[in-house]
Amino acid sequence: MRCIEHTLEVRWRHRVFFTDHVFAQANSLLRDLLTEGGDSGPARVLVVVDESLAQARPKLLPDIRAHGAARSSAVALVREPLVIEGGERVKNSYFHVSQIQSAIESHHIDRHSAVVAVGGGALLDMAGLAAATAHRGVRLIRLPTTTLSQADSGVGVKNGINAFGKKNFIGTFAPPFAVINDFQLLSTLPPHDLRCGYAEAVKVACIRDAGFFVDLEREAMLLSEFEPAALRRVIHRCAELHARHIASSGDPFEFGSARPLDFEHWAAHKLEQLSDYRIRHGESVAIGIALDVLYARNLGMLAAQGAERVLRLLADLGFELFADELRHTDERQQLRLLEGLSEFKEHLGGRLTITLLSEIGCGVEVHEMQPAAILTALHELEDRYSAGGRAMPSPAERKP
Repeated sequence: MRCIEHTLEVRWRHRVFFTDHVFAQANSLLRDLLTEGGDSGPARVLVVVDESLAQARPKLLPDIRAHGAARSSAVALVREPLVIEGGERVKNSYFHVSQIQSAIESHHIDRHSAVVAVGGGALLDMAGLAAATAHRGVRLIRLPTTTLSQADSGVGVKNGINAFGKKNFIGTFAPPFAVINDFQLLSTLPPHDLRCGYAEAVKVACIRDAGFFVDLEREAMLLSEFEPAALRRVIHRCAELHARHIASSGDPFEFGSARPLDFEHWAAHKLEQLSDYRIRHGESVAIGIALDVLYARNLGMLAAQGAERVLRLLADLGFELFADELRHTDERQQLRLLEGLSEFKEHLGGRLTITLLSEIGCGVEVHEMQPAAILTALHELEDRYSAGGRAMPSPAERKP
């Protein structure tokens, strides 16, 4: 047997910018990014916009047009912004991926051009898949417009859509050319969407940064009231921790069997499916965190005090920590939530690897989850919820 073997190393630059009013005439950030390395005329740009964002911000599309027109010598918008529905529904078929790819083809977007995606995490996932698979990859600039996507998903290197009843079954790993977090794009979000990003902040604090967890506890009242400065601090720190993990973990494209930053996501992803995506990702993550900290406490891995701190913080931030879908069973009366474990394992392949807490700020990997212990934690979570509507009283309810 003969074999020719070489090791290929590819260097990626991963950048997350923070700004305000990215489409204002005085803000040159987007133009500067679009024209990096360009020497053959204006950069050709296809802009994709989340429909719900366009409806909530009537001036957004005119601002994008004006921004492009003022820089026409350097940037060429190839067509009117392509407005596409947002939310998890956009990921449930290949239709919108094809729609963007068709626009890329018809408007001659090449590998030196760019797709600029403006929207929530679901739209960014879908548009990212289109950009990563057209011409085997065109430049993608993400403008996340939710707290969840600015703090977590928009900062990552994953793109994908749902298929065969499984979340993100079809997808790619392709780092974006750049991420731009414009805090002003959050200003029209309703409270429940603003809150969703907090779940990912709690998640990454739990497994990576005990000091950040203390900061969240200290500012929980401000965050529950969506105080702008506190919100900015959380998004910036959460994005920083996620970007650092991607750059320094040694496994950014998940070739191994572990997904350390997906603490509790085995339950969250399944809960989203069981609710037909009625329950938002951040809300599912909060419930998954609550379930897993009770499970870890019951097995003696996590001290009771630590578990209570996590539950209280989630409640202080306004999350409800139970959903009826957690009770759903199949035709054999087996808990459907437990399917999430096998699906989580299958998504990566190899050995089941779940991240749990040994203490706040320290995640540990386990390779087995005990169904009976999960059920015990689930029943406790339901009892807590039934007793008070949340796992713990909210900050307002505790005011004297």
